[in-house]
Amino acid sequence: MLIARFIAAWLLLAAPVMAQTLDGPDGPLPVTPMADGLEGPWSFAFLPDGGVLITEKQGRLWLVRDGAKTEITGVGPIAQIGQGGLLDVLVPHDFAQSRQLYFSHAVPQGRSGGTALARAILPQGATALQEWTVLYQIAEGSRGGTHFGSRLVEAPDGMIFMTVGERGDRPSAQDLSRENGSVLRLTREGAPAPGNPFAGQEGARDAIWSYGHRNPQGAALDASGRLYVTEHGARGGDEVNRIEEGANYGWPVISYGRHYSGARIGEGTEKPGMAQPEFYWDPSIAPSGLMIYSGALIPEWEGDFFTGSLKFGFISRLSGDPLTEIQRLDSPETERLRDIREGPDGAIWWLSEGQGALYRMAP
Repeated sequence: MLIARFIAAWLLLAAPVMAQTLDGPDGPLPVTPMADGLEGPWSFAFLPDGGVLITEKQGRLWLVRDGAKTEITGVGPIAQIGQGGLLDVLVPHDFAQSRQLYFSHAVPQGRSGGTALARAILPQGATALQEWTVLYQIAEGSRGGTHFGSRLVEAPDGMIFMTVGERGDRPSAQDLSRENGSVLRLTREGAPAPGNPFAGQEGARDAIWSYGHRNPQGAALDASGRLYVTEHGARGGDEVNRIEEGANYGWPVISYGRHYSGARIGEGTEKPGMAQPEFYWDPSIAPSGLMIYSGALIPEWEGDFFTGSLKFGFISRLSGDPLTEIQRLDSPETERLRDIREGPDGAIWWLSEGQGALYRMAP
């Protein structure tokens, strides 16, 4: 019996790994693993020399190049609190010259932590970051370990958008004296960007660009440079929002979902002065990551929105005006999908927390 079990196990390991595919507009699209063995991966970004950086929530940073995975040391202090840790990574447009990288992460604040923006230098050919510096952090006062956000997007004018969750403190999303539940607009030095809508307003944080968000875990620009975010609702009410300067997106006053207890949220689904979502999911899918596709390799998908589902393990494709979910791309490789991005050549890449792996899909 023992020998039979050994032979069966050996045959299983020796069996060829079948290439996975997902449904494209003209037939199956091959899915290729690009890195594996990841623990709690959260985000990734492309370097101009062909490398890929991957963050892990517990504070590790990996460089993947030519099939090899190398740890990049020098990450600064990270608060590993619940959903908080090392989160997004941003490679700015001038990285080849500046060698600067930006990170969102949870920073220790008393007995808890808050979302912060850090910058570091990665010299050419180095495997260690230098000059890790925290540039901005939200005001202290949050508790618990939920809803840190957080995505980073470089705007066309060079400013940095950073999404921040309301940290499980619902009323704070309507409080302009705190950054909780907001999209921030910052300079490359971490200062509130010039022209922010609440700058100089008594009691308001100068860095806030929009507010009334619950937990935005996806952010991307469309071809015209407009910012969109995906954010978690409660039981229902996950949203895609087009971010407008100074807009209030309503949480927790309005929502298309309900509390986990089943109780009604706030005052209903709409209220004057509060923005409506471009699209919402009910039931919730827990969207994470957002890509608005250029159509470079798959022209039929030009302008379509792609986001991953942490809850159900698929890629949601949305299109049209009004925005509508028109396809769910589902395979073992999309299990608990954390981040999704377009590669430099137009391939679609994503990071599966469930599989601990990075994948590439292309015709």
